[in-house]
Amino acid sequence: MLTTGIFANRWWMVFGAVLGLMVNTGVIEVFTFAVFLKPISEDLGIDRATLGLLVVIGSAFATLSTPTFGKCIDYFGLRRVHLPMIVVYAAVIASMSLLQGPFWLLAVFFILRGTFGAGQSPIAYSKAIAATFDKDRGLALGVAIAGVGIGVALMPLLANYLISAYGWREAFVGLGIAILVFALIPGYLFEREPPANADNRKSSSNRVLPGMRYREAVLHGWRFWAITIAFFLGVVAVNGTLTQVVAMLSDRGFSRDAAVYALSISGIALTIGRVVSGWLLDRMHGPYVACFFLGSAAIGITLLASGAGGSVPYIGTVLCGLGIGAEVDLMAFFISRYFGLRAFGAIYGSLFALFSLGNAVGPWLMGMSLRDSGSYVPMMIAFVVALGAACALLLPLGPYRYVASQDEVAGAMGEEAA
Repeated sequence: MLTTGIFANRWWMVFGAVLGLMVNTGVIEVFTFAVFLKPISEDLGIDRATLGLLVVIGSAFATLSTPTFGKCIDYFGLRRVHLPMIVVYAAVIASMSLLQGPFWLLAVFFILRGTFGAGQSPIAYSKAIAATFDKDRGLALGVAIAGVGIGVALMPLLANYLISAYGWREAFVGLGIAILVFALIPGYLFEREPPANADNRKSSSNRVLPGMRYREAVLHGWRFWAITIAFFLGVVAVNGTLTQVVAMLSDRGFSRDAAVYALSISGIALTIGRVVSGWLLDRMHGPYVACFFLGSAAIGITLLASGAGGSVPYIGTVLCGLGIGAEVDLMAFFISRYFGLRAFGAIYGSLFALFSLGNAVGPWLMGMSLRDSGSYVPMMIAFVVALGAACALLLPLGPYRYVASQDEVAGAMGEEAA
């Protein structure tokens, strides 16, 4: 970990998070996996609904493991938990090259992927940044999590190249290597331990960051559940649509390269959405920002459902990218402002567990719609309604409980003195 000289500046940690989140679970398991959908289905003779069910099974285990990961980084420390988990997750993704039937064996691979995927979720990155930034927290989170958008723009293209040049099995090995390069190395160099974590391990004084206890936030208040359900509905709708874009447009006669390009430009929009939403969060009330971006996604899904050709599908994916682009940093920001930083990892882990489940539920619902009705459109209409319900849940959240202070939580980690 580099904490001296030029690398003492806390924005280097944001830079490391950008690189790490380029290969986070959402990028690898949702957007990049969309490129694998047809090759795996055709090679193994599995329909898309069955593949969607496997993803749901894996995500169910992610729902169990993610809160545990969050609690572990709160208790044992960020780096000593996060860095080993990155290594294991990279190995699991590489092992997906061994996918084969029967169904129970396929399920084992997806269970392992879901269980260890918590290590490459935004939880650890968001906790480190939220504990280091206060006044500029929204911008810092937005810039960091914009790495997801860069990953969405680049990783499907990488996967498509590897699949075309070497095959889908070898492409999974390439993704495992990419995780080590973009997540493990920058994490080792730039990720910092939140000061209170170190103090808690070394001192009986147990100085902690301000905020609610886990039980207080989750069991004794409605805001946690309003936020959780709203973002669950959001990710089901938007990711459910985007994960099927390549297959959907291919079914409509688009070439595979054109369909992958449509997905990739949603990643560019996702990146823009995260930076812009982060900037807005420092200047506007968060629920209003959230509803603007969720509304953009609803328009995008409507355009894709229309079946129009030309540039309309690309505009639709861009608007969907803007919507999903804001979600992860909005979740982290809302947790830090409504519940504080004391149990940030555990609270975010619980919320993100259901969010991750939504990553799988959306594609599964789309696959069921295609199988049962021969079209994605009925489910896409339901998704638009779900986004409206998400906005209705977020608008009543009210004023923040933990507002920005005049000084940064970590005193800028001594960067000014450096």
